[in-house]
Amino acid sequence: MIKKNASGLKTVTILGSLPPLRALSSYCLAFTLAVSHLKNIEFISFKSIYPSFLYPGGVLKEDHTFPVIEESSNLKVKRNLTWYNPLTWIVEGAFSKGQVLHAQWWSPPLILVYITICLLFKLRRCPVVLTVHNIVQHEKKIWYDMCSRTLYKLSDHFIVHSGVNRDLLTREFKIEEERITVIPHGPLCFQRSENINRDEARSEFGFNREEKVILFFGAIRAYKGLDIALNAFAKVLKEIPEARLIIAGRLWEPWDRYEKIIRENNISEYIETHLHYINTDEVAKYFLASDLVILPYLQFDSQSGVGATAVAFRKAIVVTKTGGLPELVVDQQNAVVPGDTGALSDRIIYCLKNRSVLERMSMESEKIAESISWSRISKETVAIYEKLIAEKISN
Repeated sequence: MIKKNASGLKTVTILGSLPPLRALSSYCLAFTLAVSHLKNIEFISFKSIYPSFLYPGGVLKEDHTFPVIEESSNLKVKRNLTWYNPLTWIVEGAFSKGQVLHAQWWSPPLILVYITICLLFKLRRCPVVLTVHNIVQHEKKIWYDMCSRTLYKLSDHFIVHSGVNRDLLTREFKIEEERITVIPHGPLCFQRSENINRDEARSEFGFNREEKVILFFGAIRAYKGLDIALNAFAKVLKEIPEARLIIAGRLWEPWDRYEKIIRENNISEYIETHLHYINTDEVAKYFLASDLVILPYLQFDSQSGVGATAVAFRKAIVVTKTGGLPELVVDQQNAVVPGDTGALSDRIIYCLKNRSVLERMSMESEKIAESISWSRISKETVAIYEKLIAEKISN
C-alpha cells in the first residue's frame, strides 16, 4: 500500500511512450514501474506516435516482445494519444488526474503534443517536470533546439542523466542550475533472460569458447563511430586473430561506407552483421555472447540506453570521452578513450589479452548498476515532485 505524503501528492501523470511502441519505451517502462512503487502513476502513452516518414530509421513497427506492463491500483496506462488528432492531446492535458506532470522529452515530431499537454497542466496550476533525454539532437539539427526552447518555457524543473548534460543545458539554453537535477539512467535489467546462457548464446552465432567477441550494439548512426570501430577492429585482428565483432542494430544511414572499410581491410569473415532492429526478447543473446561492449561515439550529449543495457548484463565496457558515457565505467584509465582508431584498438587489445582486466571491469559494471539502481532513481524523482507540490501550496 502506498502511503500518502504530507505534501498532499497523490497521483503523478507521466507523458512518454510505452510498449509495444519502441520509441523511448525501454526507459519509460523501467522508470514507471519503479516510481509506481512509491506513488500512484497515470501514464499517458500513444496509440499512434507519428507518421513513418518523420522517422529516420525507416518504418515504424511495434515490438510485442517487451514485457507486458501490468496495471494495478497504483498504475494506470492510457494509450489514447494520436499524432493526427489534437483533441486527444487536449483531453489528456485537461482531464488527466496527476497533480504533477512528468514529461519525457526526446523527439521533435512530438513537439505540438507536448506543448499542448504541458500548457494545459500549467493552466491548471500543476507543476511540470521535464526529463531531457537529448540536450541537443544527435545530428545537431537546429529545429530540435527551437522545439526544445519552446517546451522548456513550460517546465518548472528539469531532470538530466549526467553532469555533462546539466552543464550543457545550462550553457546552451540558459536554464538555472537550481532548476536542474542530475538523476542517472537506470540499468535496463528487464532485457536479461533466464532462457539462455553464455555458451548457448555464443553457439547461436557460431562462436567457440576461445574466440573473443566484441559487441557494437544499437541503431547505426553517423555519430556512433562505427567507422572508427571497424578500423580499430582491423588493428585488433593483427594482434588477436581469434577476435570477432558483432554489429547489431537498425541502419539510419547507408551501409556503403562501412562496407567499403570492411572490404578494404579484408575483415568481413570476422564480423557478424545484424542490420535490423533487435527485438527485446533477442537482446540478451547479443550481450551474453560478448566479452566486451564498445561505445566509440564521436559526439554525444546524453546518456546511452545501450550502455544501460551493458551495465544490466554486467559487461566490460569501453567508451569514448563524450557526453555521459564515462559515467558508465569505474576504471577511467582503461575504459575511457579518445575518439580515434589507435586509442580504441589499443584499449580493446589490452582488455582482450587480459582476462583479469575483463573480469574486473565486469565487477565494476555491477557496482555501477548498484549505484544507478531504479530504487534510488525513483526516490530522488519523487522527492522532486513533492518539493514542487510543497512550493505550490506555500505560494
